[in-house]
Amino acid sequence: MSKSWTLDDMPPQKGRTILITGTGGLGFEDALALAQAGGDVIVAGRNSAKGAEAVLRIKERAPQASVTLEIVDLASLASIEALAKKLKETHDHIDVLINNAGVMTPPTRQTTKDGFELQFGTNYLGHFALTGHLLPLLMRAQDPRVVTLSSIAIRSASAAINFDDLQAERGYRPMPVYTQSKLACLMFAIELQRRSEEAGWGITSIAAHPGVSRTDLLHNAPGRHSAQGLLRTFLWFLFQPVAQGALPTLFAATSPNARGGGYYGPDRLGETRGHPTEAQIPRQAMEKHVAQRLWGISEKLTGMSFNAQAPTLELAGAGATTIAREG
Repeated sequence: MSKSWTLDDMPPQKGRTILITGTGGLGFEDALALAQAGGDVIVAGRNSAKGAEAVLRIKERAPQASVTLEIVDLASLASIEALAKKLKETHDHIDVLINNAGVMTPPTRQTTKDGFELQFGTNYLGHFALTGHLLPLLMRAQDPRVVTLSSIAIRSASAAINFDDLQAERGYRPMPVYTQSKLACLMFAIELQRRSEEAGWGITSIAAHPGVSRTDLLHNAPGRHSAQGLLRTFLWFLFQPVAQGALPTLFAATSPNARGGGYYGPDRLGETRGHPTEAQIPRQAMEKHVAQRLWGISEKLTGMSFNAQAPTLELAGAGATTIAREG
């Protein structure tokens, strides 16, 4: 990109319905910026008190903002399905889905309500299931987008999808398991774009990462007194502001120059800080056969078939567009 992209470059979002997972950190900054730009923003998180506080803070800074809270626990397939059911009853379409919420490096292995390892289950499988459930609403929108958050951590040469121990049951190491979950997110974004093009879903799928930003993830998960937490506390100057870290996501969600199957991150100091640019996609994220295998396993684990979801649009209200997309 020839010019540094900022919030001043964001197109107006009036009339667009945007769902963001995560009520703090990057999710909050995404919601604030998109609400200020006129979007109808839905923030989705599992903590009702934190969510309500986020909505209040946004309305304090943007009194005319359209922002609402929905409760979802991405570590529960039942909760994800319940949110999707409610949204289908209350909304005709969703223009943008931002798969942002995440769990980072809990010191000991934990599991979701469905028995998945917590990081893989929340960061990746939860968003996989949510996107599948919302496919009909996305397909009803004009130029719908799905933006999925990855991480600069996946640039580690050892980052891989460990099919032999996908849930880290035989060996749990916090950072490699986190890295796997975020590599899976990037592979999902790329594979979703491929499948959307092949099936005619009309959905643009894009990935983004925030560089190294001052979110609370490093305090909340490993703990404030862990090595990572202390790094975040005492070397704060190495971390860019959260609002800056949100820019690649916002670019991916709104810019006409963001391309399907693309990956965006900061443009300076090895993608750790700066303004949105094309991010480097690790070689392992481009392995199509691995992505397809992961997709198949993910459908089995979550019980979510994207192909089964896609044709469920009611023809009334979706009209000829649906018929054309379906064949």
